[in-house]
Amino acid sequence: MKIKLTTIYVDDQEKALGFYTDVLGFTKKADFTNGAFRWLTVVSPDDPDGTELQLALNDNPAAKTYQQAMFKQGQPALMLFSDDIKADHERIKANGGNFAMAPTAVTGATIAQLNDTCGNLVQLSQLARW
Repeated sequence: MKIKLTTIYVDDQEKALGFYTDVLGFTKKADFTNGAFRWLTVVSPDDPDGTELQLALNDNPAAKTYQQAMFKQGQPALMLFSDDIKADHERIKANGGNFAMAPTAVTGATIAQLNDTCGNLVQLSQLARW
């Protein structure tokens, strides 16, 4: 058994696609519509058959309330792992990413947080090498 898909709610799917591809560097995997519904996923270019991230529209009131509450509390909706967080931080900043927290050493890791411009905080983490 393995995780194939996880979902993040966004307030604008087209804007989210731009952020997750142009700023973070992911690749669009699936994009199709059925009436008003749009199924949109991205993947890591390093693992195109790996776990997909669904960029789901937060048109569900429960999803929207959850998304807004997490953002207001400063809680990331998504955690991504990096082998070189400082290089990723610089690359993402150069691509227009807006960091709420620059790379910061914490117990067991270095973390950074950025705003995905679609209602979420995204945390980058690089685990400490023991």
